Amino acid sequence: MVALEAIRASNKRIATTFPQGLVAVFVGATNGVGEATILQFAKYVPSPRVYLIGRSQEAGKRILDECKALNSEGTFTFISKDTSLMRNVDEICENLKHQETSINLLFLTIGTMQTKIRTDEGLHYPAALTVHARNRLISNLLPLLNHATALRRVVSVFLGTLEGQVKMDDFQGWNMKLMANRDHAASITTLALEAHQRENPSVSYVHNFPGVVRSGITRGTTGPLLTAFKTVFRVIGPLVYMPSEEAGDRHLFLSTSAKYAAGTQDRTAGVPLSNGIEVARGTNGKAGSGVYSIDASGESAKPLVEQTLAGLRSNGMVETVMNTIEADVESALATKVSA
Repeated sequence: MVALEAIRASNKRIATTFPQGLVAVFVGATNGVGEATILQFAKYVPSPRVYLIGRSQEAGKRILDECKALNSEGTFTFISKDTSLMRNVDEICENLKHQETSINLLFLTIGTMQTKIRTDEGLHYPAALTVHARNRLISNLLPLLNHATALRRVVSVFLGTLEGQVKMDDFQGWNMKLMANRDHAASITTLALEAHQRENPSVSYVHNFPGVVRSGITRGTTGPLLTAFKTVFRVIGPLVYMPSEEAGDRHLFLSTSAKYAAGTQDRTAGVPLSNGIEVARGTNGKAGSGVYSIDASGESAKPLVEQTLAGLRSNGMVETVMNTIEADVESALATKVSA
């Protein structure tokens, strides 16, 4: 485990490591880990330019007000959009390209546990958010990430270190049981990041599992299993939830530390390592490989997960997964949506 004290010491060095004006895009950060991280980003980063993308105007305004109170020199902008629609994702990205010439951090937390819902573009709602929208955002914004001179990082908060078998016969997870879907979704998230890294090796990519953090991910869910899950967590949640400030600190560290560099020669690696912290082992089992599957303690996936990913990789699943995502997105964009 990366000690919380070492994480906070690293975060305090952000102001002396990076120039003023880092640009960060937080997608889905109106509660939970995203909200906690954006607040810590505002606290530690000098004069940042931050874009918060979500659906709730009320939550967006509240968080922006808190950010401005923490950092009066920063610029904080809320964009209200439904990111389950790919045409909305493209519109968001086009707007960002008109506003910025570079982006330092793309931080993704959009997701839901609602299932069996088809978006207006024909995608399975949870996959549209966690798979298609996330990868469309990455693809569209990689030119701006590559153009950054101080930090270039993508953080996808989801199911890191829980990778398992991929089910290509039900790629969007319409009919999978919960645990099989977890393994599947974890792997396609990591493999897609590996595909992005092959074409854009100067950017670092982190897929992590956040631990047990209070959030709105179960909002709107139905069914006996999820209802029981929510009932149990109403009781035990306060006993097991990671404190919000700690979650924010840990994810700010994931976003800014040189532990998760794009490579051993990465000139934009992040806050230099200290306190005995070493470069993380990547998904291919090599230190500093540029793609990382990380647990709630900030450490890399175990060898068994690396073996699973190696098997998928050797079977061409990096290409297959990315080709499937891109085909799904193109199909969604070709769908006529009523105004």
